Amino acid sequence: MHAPRCEGRRVRIPGDSNVSQSASAETPHIVVEDLHFRRGRKPIFDGLSLEVPRGRVTTVMGPSGSGKTTLLRLIGGQLRPDAGRILVDGEEIGRLSTRRLYAVRKRMGLLFQTGALLTDLSVFENVAFPLREHTELPEDILRTLVLMKLEAVGLRAARDMDPAELSGGMARRVALARALALDPELIMYDEPFTGLDPITMGQIVTLIRRTNHSLGLTSVLVSHDVNEAMSISDHVVLIAEGRAVDAGPPDALQARASDWSAQFLEGRPDGPVPFHYPGASYQDDLLDAGGRNHD
Repeated sequence: MHAPRCEGRRVRIPGDSNVSQSASAETPHIVVEDLHFRRGRKPIFDGLSLEVPRGRVTTVMGPSGSGKTTLLRLIGGQLRPDAGRILVDGEEIGRLSTRRLYAVRKRMGLLFQTGALLTDLSVFENVAFPLREHTELPEDILRTLVLMKLEAVGLRAARDMDPAELSGGMARRVALARALALDPELIMYDEPFTGLDPITMGQIVTLIRRTNHSLGLTSVLVSHDVNEAMSISDHVVLIAEGRAVDAGPPDALQARASDWSAQFLEGRPDGPVPFHYPGASYQDDLLDAGGRNHD
């Protein structure tokens, strides 16, 4: 299965003239430096720093509520950090003008957990939507590109179906075709394996890996599925308590077996993330309760 580009060239996107065509594979695609972000009074990130290698599959993992999806939204510029920097291809996302941010986003694809297809459009028109919005391609070339993307995910013959007729796995494959429509350099996946049966999960894993390597993409996944994430990833970042607590190739994380990585990768019920919510000791609570009037 292949996802070829039209004549080997990227789709020409207005506003894309500042893209470097010779970025070194050794230069990280994304750099997060001392990131701080709060929701109300709750701190989500407290000095988060990490790097995403270019042209590789990186998975961000961590306990529920650790801010994984929030990180994707910060990288995409939907949210602004309270402090720190996020650099994508050397551009600081939080300092870009609205116009420049809009141009940078065209080089990103985002696959939502639910697929987020437009329910009033056919499969074909869902994939065509970003091409119609951001390019002025003739209809025959647009049609060819849409069919290429749908063929790459195995759903060319489903082009006339409505989203309501699709299974959950098919909807995510269509969403992937749509995310690839503009030939992004970076694609982000929010929990791509959640709720999938084993066959569909295998299909999605294969598509992520093949599209990443055949198109030279940088892929960032957020996932709770340890086995699939470790099998597909070149690089893993584990975040907890607002910071990166471990990072590296999957084999290195498993061999290092830090307290954080061992608890998360092996599913241990207690460890750095405690089983008991922090508070006074049980004995102190009982003594305190005994001294109160609870009649």
